Amino acid sequence: MLSKNKIKFIKSLENKKFRDESACFLAEGNKLVNDILAFFDCELLLAKATWLATQGNVKAKELLIVEDEDIAKASLLKTPQDVIAVFRKRENVFSKEDLKNELTLVLDGIQDPGNLGTIIRLADWFGIKHIVCSEDTVDVYNTKTVQATMGALARVKVFYASLPEMIDSMKEIPVYGTFLDGDNLYKCELSHNGLIIMGNEGKGIRQELVNRVNSRLYIPNYPPDSESTESLNVAVATAVVCAEFRRRQIYSV
Repeated sequence: MLSKNKIKFIKSLENKKFRDESACFLAEGNKLVNDILAFFDCELLLAKATWLATQGNVKAKELLIVEDEDIAKASLLKTPQDVIAVFRKRENVFSKEDLKNELTLVLDGIQDPGNLGTIIRLADWFGIKHIVCSEDTVDVYNTKTVQATMGALARVKVFYASLPEMIDSMKEIPVYGTFLDGDNLYKCELSHNGLIIMGNEGKGIRQELVNRVNSRLYIPNYPPDSESTESLNVAVATAVVCAEFRRRQIYSV
């Protein structure tokens, strides 16, 4: 039986304070839960019998078979699906050796959980294994972020760090950033490795990081010099930049 206390606990995970205190986060939906079950320890899983019947051996500390009514009571979604899971956070640790030979996304003050989740999903698509976030970037375990990753959180490791210190410790690799006054992305030399900094939705990259960028990139609009929207959404810009980096790698001779 699904108790009121369990419902209260599940709903509390919408709040970062309680996610931090419990070291847990919430995931909802058939595909999302299925995608990350093998990568995170599951503390509690609520599922309809029909969903469980399609699964193999589900590993969960506590598993409750519930009905639609119970799912609706516990869910944070407008349209609940067949399963809700509480997972234990994963403590990611990175070293310079992990990053020096690959592309890494560096997120400076991203505030929208949907943007962060979408960027994690993009990283997964483009084979980027690590994302380093500034300490004021939205929580990766925010319920909206987790939903927006569509399961990519299982494969992409996300870290929080002092970005100036991290970048200073990685002097041997290129540091890219996106700017409205940068050089045309499609005409710049792009390496197979490096840090790609994407800035805050409204303020862009903060000055202390601007000073550490050694390759300023600009995504040109089309037609050139025509009037257009002022800038791109940060997740969209991330997709364009990552696509060009990977295109160069795939088609370089």
